[in-house]
Amino acid sequence: MVVPELKAWRAARPHVVRIKRTVQPHVTRVAQAVQPRVTRAARSVRPHVVRAAQAVRPRSVKFTTPQLTAVAATAGLALAAGAVAFAGPWDSSGQRTAERDWAASRDGEGGADHGRSSVTSPAAPKPAPSAASVLTGLGGSIVSVPAPTQKALTSTLDRLLGDPALGGRRTAVVVDVATGKRLYGKGADDAQIPASTTKIATAVAALSAAGADHRIETRAVLEPGTKEVVLVGGGDPTLTARKKAAGWASLRTLADETATALKARHLNQVTLSYDTSLYTGSALHPIGTNPNLAPVSALMVDEARTDDSASGPVTRAADPAAEAAGKFAELLEAKGIKTTTPGLSRATNRSQSLASVSSPPLSALIERMLTNSDNDIAEAMARQVALATGRPADFDGGAAAIDAELKELGLPLSGAHFTDGSGLNRDDRLTADLLTALLVKAGDPAHPELRPILTGLPVAGFTGTLSDRYADDASGTGLVRAKTGTLTGVNTLAGTVVDADGRLLAFAFLASDTSDPSAAQSALDRTASALAGCGCR
Repeated sequence: MVVPELKAWRAARPHVVRIKRTVQPHVTRVAQAVQPRVTRAARSVRPHVVRAAQAVRPRSVKFTTPQLTAVAATAGLALAAGAVAFAGPWDSSGQRTAERDWAASRDGEGGADHGRSSVTSPAAPKPAPSAASVLTGLGGSIVSVPAPTQKALTSTLDRLLGDPALGGRRTAVVVDVATGKRLYGKGADDAQIPASTTKIATAVAALSAAGADHRIETRAVLEPGTKEVVLVGGGDPTLTARKKAAGWASLRTLADETATALKARHLNQVTLSYDTSLYTGSALHPIGTNPNLAPVSALMVDEARTDDSASGPVTRAADPAAEAAGKFAELLEAKGIKTTTPGLSRATNRSQSLASVSSPPLSALIERMLTNSDNDIAEAMARQVALATGRPADFDGGAAAIDAELKELGLPLSGAHFTDGSGLNRDDRLTADLLTALLVKAGDPAHPELRPILTGLPVAGFTGTLSDRYADDASGTGLVRAKTGTLTGVNTLAGTVVDADGRLLAFAFLASDTSDPSAAQSALDRTASALAGCGCR
């Protein structure tokens, strides 16, 4: 049985992460000292948020106690985050260190925010089960809450989906997550361009095929009998060369450990090469050079961004692997290891390991991908599916692997067509029926490895690609959690919402031939908000 996530403070975690990253994350373990402060801060702000929500909500919308609690908790945690960050102790993942340790002591039950920290120990909880409790807070009470009726939903949604801003083609499905029953359908089986909602399918396939606790390794190896050091890419686009790694795999750490290993071998001058052979095929997406996606390579740092940004469009390095190897050479030089200009090579099976770093678990990468609609991670995840299923790690292999993995899970693939992992390709096709089925599968207790899909969805008005939406539609703020999708003439939204009675619903809205993206987004937001305010019986 799947029940709604009422502990909405979990929904605010990505927002808190953004705030806390401005604070030095090195403090000691004082969870018992921090917890009362957090509790007092949340309790003090909640009444004000509730009153504000009641004052601004439209007269036609009736917030229920669970919904007001959800919004108050989400907003309260966001407002208190500054004080909490200084109170500490925060680790690089945004999870309080002592909370993680407490969770680890609970017989491995989980609770470490999907294990986002690159620091692991045998006692640490496994990443996927840490999210399992998110959807199990109500026990069996959900079955006593009535689900919306098809007739009432049709009356409400047909009017909203008829908005001319949604273009000439629009499809929609609403499903009761607890039962899997479809409550509303409009062109449910009509395949449309899904844009970035494709990432939901990519996420399901990656977590299913590779596993939520899978980590991507970047290595430095020494070819025996030579002085050749090879930097071997494992396909981690989140590998970072920044001084503050923020929990992601660090190229600086890899260089430090490599230098130490070389000095132990009395080597202070080497030939430096780099290996990108894990991926095959073209590195360039069919859309061509684009600020939304770097050339796809098994070796890159900071998604080949040419500034300090972590998300959004920006100019990318033309050759991510060469750039990464160049930075690695600089870091080795700083540690007293002289190198040649890096050149492309391939590590042999006789190579000796010098050092390695690993990404956070795939669950953390999936959450970041969904929250920020990160195209670089999405294409990397498609290739991880291909590698896990024995297919070539290129665009075609990744697309075929996603399709095959979803078929293995018994999902409705009629009309679906995958060409990439990100949804940037306009040849992609998905149905509203498939998108809601993916969300329902992610909430299935039989598939706890898929839970990061639900926890990674942006929260309306708070996180990721929904942080600047819902400003003119407060009724959905903090209640709608959804993946956005936007291409020229295409606007989509798919996610979950708790209705006025506390029922968890999954929805997918796809609109094509739209002419005003802002108006189309607002129309989709209003439609999702209507579900939040709807008992609809």
